[in-house]
Amino acid sequence: MAEQIRILTGPEKAALLMLNIGEDNAGKLFSMMHDDEIRELSQIMSSLGSVGSATMEKLVMEFAENFSTAGAVGSYETAERLLGKVLDKSRLDNIMDEIRGPAGRTLWDKLDNVSEVILANYLRNEYPQTVAVVLSKISAPHTAKVLSVLPENFSMEVILRMLRMDSVQKEVLSDVEKTLRTEFMSNLARSNRRDPHEVMSEIFNSFDRNTEARFMSALEERQKDSAEKIKSLMFTFDDLARLDSGSVQTLLKVIEKDKLPRALKGASQPLRDLFLSNMSERAAKILREDMESMGPVRLREVDEAQQYIVNLAKDMANKGEIILAGDNDDQLIY
Repeated sequence: MAEQIRILTGPEKAALLMLNIGEDNAGKLFSMMHDDEIRELSQIMSSLGSVGSATMEKLVMEFAENFSTAGAVGSYETAERLLGKVLDKSRLDNIMDEIRGPAGRTLWDKLDNVSEVILANYLRNEYPQTVAVVLSKISAPHTAKVLSVLPENFSMEVILRMLRMDSVQKEVLSDVEKTLRTEFMSNLARSNRRDPHEVMSEIFNSFDRNTEARFMSALEERQKDSAEKIKSLMFTFDDLARLDSGSVQTLLKVIEKDKLPRALKGASQPLRDLFLSNMSERAAKILREDMESMGPVRLREVDEAQQYIVNLAKDMANKGEIILAGDNDDQLIY
């Protein structure tokens, strides 16, 4: 049966030729491209899969005579090896990470970024031996979290198998990895999309004060409901007024000393009083003197100092070190 010739797009033709002209020649061509061109071409090279010799022959005849008529297999490894000829490691890693996905460079890296509850809910339906193989490949701290979520009897079965497990056969590991990719990670990617309003609230949090006000005003004119939802999800420096005394004191221990005076220069009096009242009398006196001695401060510098403290507070809340509570409840805000 004759091989069916594959219909290729223009970019696919370029990618296939790059795979067949040799690493040195491909490297020279990559060195003359912009990052966007490299990224697009590498993405296509990584997903081409197997291409038969008949398709390759037809492609070569379009460009020149006497080219190779060999088939080609596009893969992450091939694209990475070719790019490595002309790109420094940092630039190469950035491009390959974008192609592979942001959560990690391998499947096991990706699993370390999956919530222990979600991972445990999937693994509880697998055989203990399979779960043992999976957990032996991810980090110890994440394994501990997953085991603590699984039913205790099941976790103990997994632990016993991990203790008895020698090296895992390559074929077994390959099968487990393939199943995780096709069943778990693909479903997770489809179901784990974040609310765009939540993403946008983080972007607005990162704007300086004037830019935030300008965009929010424009958004209110066009989509008032979206603007209100983003506002409700944002966490600003003024929201720190809802911290309890213990959280304020914990936060004060880690704030860089030069940031607090600048941040409080642009704060409301109640928020200033909250920080000052949770400091020793001597420390509060020094802070007041620092604020007075620095004189007028640029708004941009105040915004940067306040954003630094907000980001620090959110990071500490994510680690459970402080609580960012609402006015009337104790729900954690992330």
